[in-house]
Amino acid sequence: MARAQRTTRDEAGTEADEPAQRRRIALAALRDHLGRDSDAPAIEALPLGIAHIDSGLPGGGLSLGRPHEIAPESEGDEAAALGFTLALMARHLARVEGEALLVIGKGHPTPYGHGLAGLGLDPGRLLILEVENDADAYRAVEEALRSQGLRAVAGLVDAGLPLKQSRRLHLAGEAASRLLLVLRPPQAECPNMAATRWRIGSGAALRDRFGCIERPCWRARLDRCRNGRTGDWLLEWDHAAHRFGLAGAVAADASQARSNGP
Repeated sequence: MARAQRTTRDEAGTEADEPAQRRRIALAALRDHLGRDSDAPAIEALPLGIAHIDSGLPGGGLSLGRPHEIAPESEGDEAAALGFTLALMARHLARVEGEALLVIGKGHPTPYGHGLAGLGLDPGRLLILEVENDADAYRAVEEALRSQGLRAVAGLVDAGLPLKQSRRLHLAGEAASRLLLVLRPPQAECPNMAATRWRIGSGAALRDRFGCIERPCWRARLDRCRNGRTGDWLLEWDHAAHRFGLAGAVAADASQARSNGP
């Protein structure tokens, strides 16, 4: 009788443990799934090469596949904003194979070969497409994001980056590791899904003994950064090394931190 009772308890215990065992298996599978997700690579990014700036950007740089908005600081700084845009493209192309596309709306200046080479951007790797209006520009940028050979895409437009269009670019860029830049006029500001928003002004460039610009210099203000830190810097560009550097002034927020320090 006692033996029969032990057998019954063992069988009952085994039956009672089956749901618990299934739960343990399910939890183990969930942990394994979450572990794989946590080990998955983060969104690729293009670092500027300045630790103070990159540490404040999600992923350590400008996230690829997400639109980034660039605007002149004021009227007359259009050339500076374009130079900064081209320098970002040159830095990215120095790290990857492939070509870049620059879509230019009607009335915008067209960069020339010597100027591109002076920024460290091989003219042979840059395609330039001129369009009639912003609608054509955004259509071209969106299609370019689906091209396998293009590694960087920039569009120069007459108006701001509208919310609806920024969503379309965001969706088109999600599946592509492309550097995506939109350069707009200084006053054309509107809500959108841009990952960062930059304002660029001219700085005192470093010149050689013949008076030629050796290192372009820009006043760069990061007005908006999703999940990151904004700031204000004076940047110089080394076209040979494809690298940004701090020129004289440092980030405004760092200066404030020092003034509030001990």
